[in-house]
Amino acid sequence: MNKTYINDFKPFSFRFYQSVERFFVEETPLSSHSKNKKGEWLLLKVKKQDLSTWRLISILQRATGASEREIGYAGLKDKSATAIQYFTIPRRYEKSLKNIQTNRIEILENGFCRSPLKIGELQSNHFRIFIDKITPSEAKRLIAKAKSFETLGIPNYFGYQRFGEDGKSWEQGKEIALSGKRIKGSRERLLVTAWQSYLFNQWLSSRVKYSQIISTQEQTQASQTLQWPIELIKNLKEQPQFFKLFHGDLLHKTSSKKHLFNSKNPLKDAQEFYKKRLNVTGLLPGSSVWRSRADARHLEAPFDDEELDTLSGDRRDAWIWPKDIKGEVVAQDNGLFLEFTLPAGSYATTLLEALRQCSLTPQDREYR
Repeated sequence: MNKTYINDFKPFSFRFYQSVERFFVEETPLSSHSKNKKGEWLLLKVKKQDLSTWRLISILQRATGASEREIGYAGLKDKSATAIQYFTIPRRYEKSLKNIQTNRIEILENGFCRSPLKIGELQSNHFRIFIDKITPSEAKRLIAKAKSFETLGIPNYFGYQRFGEDGKSWEQGKEIALSGKRIKGSRERLLVTAWQSYLFNQWLSSRVKYSQIISTQEQTQASQTLQWPIELIKNLKEQPQFFKLFHGDLLHKTSSKKHLFNSKNPLKDAQEFYKKRLNVTGLLPGSSVWRSRADARHLEAPFDDEELDTLSGDRRDAWIWPKDIKGEVVAQDNGLFLEFTLPAGSYATTLLEALRQCSLTPQDREYR
């Protein structure tokens, strides 16, 4: 899968693989699901190790008697990790929680809330990841570069986890989507969402590549390379940020994702994007989804599946700004604990890829 990265620095070399000792993630729920004394839903803060979210839900079902539909959660977390995440179940099942008998699950806190958790009802995820085979001096350089991403931002690619063990589940999803048949079951749905994600990643890679050319090449050379009018190149170069905005891009205020609008003045919008007040979105094709317009649509169309109507489409932020970045160098192990916070739906491995300037694969989970 093609991915383009910001390559204005020497890429870092390190080893990464996932395990419960090396990969920690904790959810930050929305304030609407803060713990209180009232409500018909039990809000659980759960620590799990070496356990997928689906497996944890299955354990909750058997222990409490609740149905799968009665168990709410905001996001999925990898099996090969130590994860703290939140769940809701009807209050009437509170006493049956004592039936949970596994040392891979620990209920850290419980309270009550007025509504069940739904997918996406999550503010952010905080990560602590150990990487090794990196010298202390390179580890310090990596921390400094990662901190610069708080201002510059990085592309919001879907991580390799989205595409199965062989990285090719999107191919099966494409076949199902192009067949025109009705999607059957959660597995087929997951495969088709991988196809949507693949198209998004390819679109985003192309936009990063265009931005790279515009940022690094002289005006006339960039015009010749892209075969775009020199006046357009000139206007794009006036934008202060790396990731360039185009007329017709679908934007939203970072304070609210509910209202999308098309960019009519890219230079003006770029000033707000540079200040992190606006974000630009990319297409996840499907039914009932907004498409971009004008120049932005011309760049989006090659990565659209306009006949995909068996799943709802969506818009996904193209750019993210990591926060709370800090590092702890472990000199004796030639290693580094890297901590950072990402918006909900973003992948920690995407930050690691931005530092390595190359894609990670499922094999990177394994110790080598």
